[in-house]
Amino acid sequence: MFGLFKKKKPTPEFNFSNIGTDMHSHIIPGIDDGAQTLSDALMLARKFKQLGYRKLIATPHIMADYFRNTPDTINRALDVLRKGLLEIQLDLEIEAAAEYYLDETLERKIRKKEVLTFGSNYLLFELSYINPPQNLFDFIKLIQDCGYKPVLAHPERYPYYYSSLESYHQIRETGCLLQLNSIALTGYYGKGAAKVADEMVEHHLVDFIGSDMHHLKHAAALAESLNTPAMQRLLTTHQLNNVLL
Repeated sequence: MFGLFKKKKPTPEFNFSNIGTDMHSHIIPGIDDGAQTLSDALMLARKFKQLGYRKLIATPHIMADYFRNTPDTINRALDVLRKGLLEIQLDLEIEAAAEYYLDETLERKIRKKEVLTFGSNYLLFELSYINPPQNLFDFIKLIQDCGYKPVLAHPERYPYYYSSLESYHQIRETGCLLQLNSIALTGYYGKGAAKVADEMVEHHLVDFIGSDMHHLKHAAALAESLNTPAMQRLLTTHQLNNVLL
């Protein structure tokens, strides 16, 4: 009889615990356009933890004209963040790689093995938002010939690919993996990016998802992305490579 009055256990909130690892963020403080201070970074870290993440792979920008980071500057800043996480006793594993911009300096870095990778030698790179690359397939082959696995960051954000999904299929057929920004599904980057993001999910063109977290507005959009049907499909029915990290 008294069992009728027992409180029901709350239903677990849908979150990112199914994949556990975010592999694209700008949470390391003070070295690019992401978190500017340790305090900023720790606020973002708390948001990640609340959303079910257990591990982060931070990927600061490396760009010849703007963010001239090196493995040394990134790893030193990573140490600062790790100490901060220890001080607030936040149980969140954090590693660092980088998000490389495809510019005139990147080929040399790859050939000289001066790049930061994550997981099984994955190398994250991004393209211009304005001009399509003229040598993308040659560049992908170079990455592979040098022993790395190419991962194209946020392909849904390059407007010159919006006209057809064929471009994404062609890139993926070279062996280059595709990383979707989760918040694109919410319309954060506009209707064009949202439409392409949904289509990529529908056609199984997503290998990784990443937050691309820079600030608290991104954190709010990341939480919102959990309410989208596409994200729910990704986290329950797709085989995302995040789980391997």
